[in-house]
Amino acid sequence: MKGKIGIVVGLAAGYVLGARAGRERYEQIKTGFLKVWNTDPVQKQVTKAKELGKSAAFALPSTLWDGAVKVTKAASKSGTPGQKLDSAIKAGKDSSDEVARGAETTAAEVKKTADKAVADAKREAKKAADS
Repeated sequence: MKGKIGIVVGLAAGYVLGARAGRERYEQIKTGFLKVWNTDPVQKQVTKAKELGKSAAFALPSTLWDGAVKVTKAASKSGTPGQKLDSAIKAGKDSSDEVARGAETTAAEVKKTADKAVADAKREAKKAADS
């Protein structure tokens, strides 16, 4: 899906930049794009994507910090140096698994939001083209 969106965006940009119709066609395309872009459904998805990005950005440092704390606690437990090292390695692996799960969850949510935004944009573009 990501590749398809890139192809569509690339083709659209190439058409706009290389259009022989000149400035008039460019302005027509720009007006159509802005008409779709400024619709409520598209802007709702843009806002949702921004909020998701912010929450993901705040969640990752928190997860990393929690992992570092767990590793530090595991390394400072009582026991032989070998036991401390084993505990710290296990805590590090567990923490990395948590970070990976968080990243996968965030990526899935971002993809779902992007897919919905694309569907809404297509629907609005079709409405604009029909009008």
